[in-house]
Formats: sequence, C-alpha cells, structure tokens
Amino acid sequence: MAPREIGVSPMYRILKKAGAERVSSESAEELRRATEDYALALARRSVELAGHARRKTVKAEDVRLSARPA
Repeated sequence: MAPREIGVSPMYRILKKAGAERVSSESAEELRRATEDYALALARRSVELAGHARRKTVKAEDVRLSARPA
C-alpha cells in the first residue's frame, strides 16, 4: 500500500467536529482515503488550469476554480 500524505488524527477531529460522539478507526481511515483522493483530483485540475494559462505556478485562483461544482 502506498504511504499516505494526510494523518489519521485530523480525520478523527474532523468527524468529531461534524458531531460524531464516537469515531471508529475504519471511518477515520476511510475519510482519510476519500479526502486524499479528492485532494489529488483537485490538485490535478488545478495544475491543468495553470497549464492552460501558460503558467508553471499553481495559484489560489486555480484551486478555487477547480473546487467549483461543474
């Protein structure tokens, strides 16, 4: 399995902030996986937008535009 970029502890905190009384380790792991998958897809779209603008630097605007619902 590939190493993960995001720790599992923040996932527990996010689930608790969302109102969970108790959080299973499986739910925290699944949220981490889903979050990383979404973040990677968002980053790829952001890089693509920067490329279309003929820039090598990804800017905040690229990320904001990538995060918009289609």
